[in-house]
Amino acid sequence: MIRFKLFVMSALMMLLVVGTAMAQTGGTAPATGGTNLKLLAPFAVGIAAFGGALGDGRAIAGACEGTARNPGAGGRIFTMLLLGLALIETLVLFTFLTLFLV
Repeated sequence: MIRFKLFVMSALMMLLVVGTAMAQTGGTAPATGGTNLKLLAPFAVGIAAFGGALGDGRAIAGACEGTARNPGAGGRIFTMLLLGLALIETLVLFTFLTLFLV
């Protein structure tokens, strides 16, 4: 299972690196308008949303487990959970914003 995850992550990283490398223009070549980045931007948003959803799920599961183990710390755990979820969703929104800026 770990090999499969490593393979999938390697393939995704190669796709992201190839897309940005192909979008760069040479020193003397005319600019093409970044069409490759425009094609890969929706995939980046999808990957960011998938990663954000996984992060949200793990954070909520950890908060539920922590509250179940120590109910007295539920308020502090909830506060840190909200802060963490806000930061995770901010990263997804930044990726979504770049979709429109490219």
